Amino acid sequence: MTTLPELAARRCYSVVNPLHSAIYFSPDFGEELAELGLKDGAAAYFVGRAAPLGRVGAGTVTATFFNFSHDLVARHIPAAWDVVSPEVALEARLRAADSVLRRVLGEEVIASKELAEAAELALRATEACSRLARPLYAAHADLPVPDAPHLALWHAATLLREHRGDAHLMTLVGAGLDAVEALASHTATGQGMSTKWILRTRGYSAEEWEAGRGRLRDRGLLTADNELTEAGERLRQDLEAETDRLDAAPYEHLGAEGVSRLTELATALSTTARENGAFPADLRSKD
Repeated sequence: MTTLPELAARRCYSVVNPLHSAIYFSPDFGEELAELGLKDGAAAYFVGRAAPLGRVGAGTVTATFFNFSHDLVARHIPAAWDVVSPEVALEARLRAADSVLRRVLGEEVIASKELAEAAELALRATEACSRLARPLYAAHADLPVPDAPHLALWHAATLLREHRGDAHLMTLVGAGLDAVEALASHTATGQGMSTKWILRTRGYSAEEWEAGRGRLRDRGLLTADNELTEAGERLRQDLEAETDRLDAAPYEHLGAEGVSRLTELATALSTTARENGAFPADLRSKD
């Protein structure tokens, strides 16, 4: 039985997560890896996010990331590990997190007691995360917590992101959605990535994208105009509700007061980051 107000955990996650994801939408991490010899943006992302797993192959990255074309992954993994090892990638990722957060939050915020409090609360929430059936979370959970409060906050936000992300993949597979179908149905909600962004970054062709939409139409989940049907809306709502259930433990552990305070602090931090250009303008939009 939950002790939290309805959707409190989801709201908290949604404002903490940008503090994790900002580095992957900024030039900083790509520039760090380019200096090390890995110049392709997709390769940098795969190496950066998969580094805690070690020198894994393309199959593992495709499985754990879920929404990328395997052909795109295999174009870069495992060859990229010969350019930048997982250990070096982790060091570069932390440097990028430091530079991004300093730029989009500012030195005064970085040194503030509010940021330190947010880090403490987020880390406390991660104490209740589970490694079971969560490979990306489990790999990240084996990493040390950085000393600097803003990097500790980034680390905690990353743990919470991967914990929920792994749970969400369970729900997508359970609903019988493949990667393109999951992306296309999410885009149709108006909350997912734009089609333009997906085709640019996920490795699918326009034909593969349209075929995925066709499969959703055949299941009665999309209309002829690629809008969600009632069944499609219900499915997306059920997916989020089940993800909430599987991801409840960290927020239940933090408690209603802690979740409310972390939500307040992270909202202010994420708003500042967005206002300072942490995310590209065409990342999210409805077709």
